[in-house]
Amino acid sequence: MRLSRFLLRSVSTACVASVTDAMAGYPQALVSRIGHPVIWIGRLIDGLDRRLNTPEHTPACRRTNGFVASAVIVAVPTLATVALERGMRRVLPRNLAVALTGVLASSLVAQRSLHDHVLAVAQQAQVSLPAARRAVSHIVGRDPEQLDEAGVLRAATETLAENFSDGIVAPLLWMALGGLPGAVFYKAVNTADSMIGHRTPRHEAFGYAAARLDDLVNLPASRLSALWIVLAALSLPGMNARGALRVLRRDARTHRSPNAGWPEAAMAGALGIRLSGPRAYNGVRVAEPWVGDGTPDLHPADLYRALALYRRACLIQTLAGTTAMALLGRTLRRR
Repeated sequence: MRLSRFLLRSVSTACVASVTDAMAGYPQALVSRIGHPVIWIGRLIDGLDRRLNTPEHTPACRRTNGFVASAVIVAVPTLATVALERGMRRVLPRNLAVALTGVLASSLVAQRSLHDHVLAVAQQAQVSLPAARRAVSHIVGRDPEQLDEAGVLRAATETLAENFSDGIVAPLLWMALGGLPGAVFYKAVNTADSMIGHRTPRHEAFGYAAARLDDLVNLPASRLSALWIVLAALSLPGMNARGALRVLRRDARTHRSPNAGWPEAAMAGALGIRLSGPRAYNGVRVAEPWVGDGTPDLHPADLYRALALYRRACLIQTLAGTTAMALLGRTLRRR
């Protein structure tokens, strides 16, 4: 009974967060005035990086310090959120507490911002290649000046697929399992990986724990995001759900990332295009295998199709959440 109530509250929080983010996103005025939860977590990570990851430390010491830092990065914001959520439940009526928690949790979901950033790339690609390069530079890590139009559009599509998993599905999944603290736990792990989980001389040892933990916590969401994309393809005309399944089985595990390959493969198969492939990071050419069977020569229309697939996948996830909420509520009423 207690577990069912906890899950109902957590799933309800995730549903409110999903709808709130889709409707309003995180207002830029709030970013300017108070910042964003990811910015706050980033400050903690930066402070630990400067103190525990210095040239005086040996590689072995850096790796040990990385484990300590990862524990602190996860524990501090998660425990603070546990206290916040409990405090709201004590002073507010139950439904109001869930609604307010969901609104706060919407700041950890990126449905609207991801859509708007990728849409800007598609729109600018119809204007000029330099404009498209500037737009894509806000959402990818590779050098946009080395990309032709097809490369820009592939980069945006790959970002859309990958961030659907780790920017939307994963935080909502952890939220559904653990409420607002669950989402904060995930976001702390993911932010740590994005800041220190790199194979560079500075972070190879110190960021090892953050990178491995991020791989682990993203594993279920990456598979779930691929499922949502396949179901979205099944429900949209002009999409290829069978192709998505075929490319998933063949190419998902060949990707450089143990998780990003799943949504990318599903999206490539559904759209009938090729993603990933060779690319340049900081001027260094990296040979990556292709994902998908179709053409790599994308046009703006392909990115608009990817956005339609993304919107449908987000809708399917929201419907799945509301269905789970209704079933949990019915179970509790019967008891």
